[in-house]
Amino acid sequence: MRVLGINALFHDPAAALVIDGHTVAAAEEERFSRRKHGKRPVPFAAWELPCKSAAWCLAEAGLRPQDIDAVAYSFDPDLAKPAADMELDDPWDPLRLTYAREAPSFLCDALPGLDREKVHFVPHHMAHAASSAFAAPHAERSSVLVVDGRGESTSHLAARRRGAAVEPLHSQQLPHSLGLVYEELTEHLGFLRSSDEYKVMALASYGRPRMAAELARYVHSTGDGGFVAKDVPWESFAPRARPGQDWTQEQADLAAGAQRVLEDTLLDMVRWLHGRTHDELLTMAGGVALNCVANSRLAAEGPFSRVWVQPAAGDAGTALGGALALASRGGDATEPMGGADLGRQWDEAQLREWLTTAGVPFERPDDVAETVAQALAEDAIVAWFQGRSEYGPRALGHRSLLAHPGRAENLERLNDVKGREQFRPVAPMVLKERAPEIFEGPLPSPYMLFVHDVRPAWLDRIPAVVHTDGTARIQTVDREQEPLVARMLAAFERRTGLPVVVNTSLNTAGRPMVDDPRDALECFGSSPVDLLAIGPYVVRRASFFHRPEETAQPAGAPRPEGLDAVRGEPT
Repeated sequence: MRVLGINALFHDPAAALVIDGHTVAAAEEERFSRRKHGKRPVPFAAWELPCKSAAWCLAEAGLRPQDIDAVAYSFDPDLAKPAADMELDDPWDPLRLTYAREAPSFLCDALPGLDREKVHFVPHHMAHAASSAFAAPHAERSSVLVVDGRGESTSHLAARRRGAAVEPLHSQQLPHSLGLVYEELTEHLGFLRSSDEYKVMALASYGRPRMAAELARYVHSTGDGGFVAKDVPWESFAPRARPGQDWTQEQADLAAGAQRVLEDTLLDMVRWLHGRTHDELLTMAGGVALNCVANSRLAAEGPFSRVWVQPAAGDAGTALGGALALASRGGDATEPMGGADLGRQWDEAQLREWLTTAGVPFERPDDVAETVAQALAEDAIVAWFQGRSEYGPRALGHRSLLAHPGRAENLERLNDVKGREQFRPVAPMVLKERAPEIFEGPLPSPYMLFVHDVRPAWLDRIPAVVHTDGTARIQTVDREQEPLVARMLAAFERRTGLPVVVNTSLNTAGRPMVDDPRDALECFGSSPVDLLAIGPYVVRRASFFHRPEETAQPAGAPRPEGLDAVRGEPT
C-alpha cells in the first residue's frame, strides 16, 4: 500500500509517506513555510494543511495524488466531545471540529486528483501509539505510552503491541491532562505555550523541587493507569512572569517542582502498564515524551528494561503514525525507522548551483570532515548542513551548529548566536562506542531524548555541554549510519583529545530549523557563524564578507564562481 499520513488539526502540521510498510519520507510543514511549528494551535488555524510537505513526500516517491491508496488524517471528529462537556475553556472548539470533518474535502482541493473516499480518520492517540510501536526496532511485543495535551476527548493512552495490532488498555479523559498543565506553566513563566515547554524543563535544572509536595495535590496518579491533572493555582506558587522577563529563583523552583510531579506521575503510570503487559520494551510518543529528563527517570527507575521514544514524538509524528497504522491495517508488514533523516536533501551538483547562483565564495576541500574538525579545534562555530533533514525537533547531525565542548564560554557564545536565553543548554554528540566512558544513562541514545550523567573525570573537560546539574542530553553516533559525522568526530579527537563535539540545532530563536540551502545561507549570513559546511563545500565567513578590489571584473567579462569571484583561484 501507498499511504500518505497527514497531521494538521492542532499544531506541527506534517506529512509522511509509507510504501509497503517502509517509511519513504516525512517532513514538517514549518521547514517549507518557515513558520515555527507551522501555525499556532488555535481553532482558526485548524483548516491549514501541510500542503507543501505532502506535495514533497509524493514528489520524492514520484507519485501523484491519484496514485495513493489511502490517506491517514490523525484525528477522528466522531470521537470528539463538545469542549464544555470536557470542562475545557475553548469556545471556538466547534470551529476546529468543523474543519476536521471537512478535512477530506480540503485535502482533495490541496492535492488535485486525490479520491475523497481514500481519506481515513485515525484516532489521534492511536496515531501517536503507532508512531512509536511500529517505528521502534524489535517492538513486535511491546508496551506503548502516549501522553500529550489533548486528542479527541482524552489526553493519554496506554496500550500494547502484539504483532500487527495495537491494543488500547487505558485512556485518561479530559480535562485532566499532563500536557495541558505543563502548557499552562509554560505560559505562566512567560514563555509561549505549545511551543516553549522545553524551556521550562531547562529552567527546572536551576531550581529546587521544594514545591513538589504541594503541587502533587493537583497533579498525581490515581493508581489505575490514570491521573489527576487540572486547576493548578499557579499564582499561589510564584507570580506570573512577563514574556522576556529574566527568570527568578522562585520561578525556577516552581519549574523544578512541576517537573518532579510530572516524573512521579509518569513513573506510576508505567509501573501500572508494566503490571498489565510484563513487556521488556516500552515505546513512547506524544508531546510529553519529548521531556528527556522524565524519559531518563523512567528508564532508570521504571520496570521496563528498554525505553524507546519516537524522535518526532509531538503531533508531527502522528502523520507517520497514522500512515503506519493504515499500512498495518491493510496487511503490510511495517518496518522500523532506520533513522530520523527522512526529509529533503540535495546532491553535490545542486549544492554547487545554489552557491554559485548566490555568488557566495566557496571551496571544496579534500575532506569536509577534516576541514570542519580543524575549524572546531581552532574554536570556530560551524554550521553543518549534510544529507537529509531531520524529522522532529532535534538536530541530529544533518542541520546542526557545532562547536568546541572544552570551552565553557561556548555555551554563552552559541546562545548569543541563536539569540536565546542563557539558561538554555546545548548538547554533545559522541561516537556510540565512546559514550559509556564519558556518560552514564540509557545507551545508545541516537535521538537526543534522554539525559545522562557526565562522569566526574569529564566534567571539567567538556564544560560547554554539561548542565548545571552535571548531566548532558547526548546524541550517540553510529559509524555505519552516520559515517561523515563519525569521521568528523574522530578527526576532532585527534586534534584535541576530546571525543565530543557540541551539537545544537541550525537555526536562530523563533525560526524553524534550517532545511534547504537558502535557509542555510540566510542563517550563515545573518549570524556570527565562522564556517558553513554544506555538502562537500565550505564557506568561510572571512571570505563571505571580504571582496578584494583586485577581483573586480570589467563589464561584460565572464563571471567567475565560488572562490574565483574572490581570489581568482580555482574551486
